[in-house]
Amino acid sequence: MTHRTAYAIAFRDGVFLMVYHPKRKGWEMPGGHVEDGETSEQAARREFIEESGHDIRIVKTRDIGYCDVCAAVLLDKVSDECEMKTELFSELPKDLSFDREEYEDTVPWARNAVNEAR
Repeated sequence: MTHRTAYAIAFRDGVFLMVYHPKRKGWEMPGGHVEDGETSEQAARREFIEESGHDIRIVKTRDIGYCDVCAAVLLDKVSDECEMKTELFSELPKDLSFDREEYEDTVPWARNAVNEAR
């Protein structure tokens, strides 16, 4: 059985947060495996806090086949115990851990979802 994964794309003031994964040597959206008894939204929020230290408010979720993508509003930092380096971006950085084409589709979708939720 394959486990479901989920990640969140969280915006504040037109920029989005990404984390740097040292083993994969690239930038990525915070996310990970959905644990038993968790929804994709709960998993995305938990992973976001664990990896970045920031809380999020999810406004929309999209199934992209192998995982769920959550569009979110970036909230305040709630923990200094974050697993990865974080940075805010207005556009995708050069060094990505995962497929650029996917992010080129999901980032504008998330931006629109967050703007509509205002």
